[in-house]
Amino acid sequence: ILALIAFICIETIMACSPCEGLYFFEFVSCSAFVVTGVLLIMFSLNLHMRIPQINWNLTDLVNTGLSTFLFFIASIVLATLNHRAGAEIAAVIFGFLATAAYAVNTFLAVQKWRVSVRQQSTNDYIRARTESRDVDSRPEIQRLDT
Repeated sequence: ILALIAFICIETIMACSPCEGLYFFEFVSCSAFVVTGVLLIMFSLNLHMRIPQINWNLTDLVNTGLSTFLFFIASIVLATLNHRAGAEIAAVIFGFLATAAYAVNTFLAVQKWRVSVRQQSTNDYIRARTESRDVDSRPEIQRLDT
């Protein structure tokens, strides 16, 4: 929501000079809103369960991490090139709020990713132990003493 509000604020600006900072902020806020919205819909409708080949915890972590970094940079650039227009000030404020929200989400995504990595390594260990026990009971692998 904060990314959408920041995008709406930046879109209300009619004149700018220089415009590069504004365009970068516009790109970041729109991209973050769209990508996060798509991931939110996929997670909400459990569509991510249909594509198990993708590590969704890592995907969420990369999205939130990049969004945090890019929002932070875009907000700083827009703040330094600010023309003191009300919409620019509001966009900068919402940009920093979005940065904070994405930073919290990045922290939570890192924790979730670490838990999933630990569970995966534990599952791999259990699977390896089970397979090593099965080797002894398989006749085609046993030594022939004839």
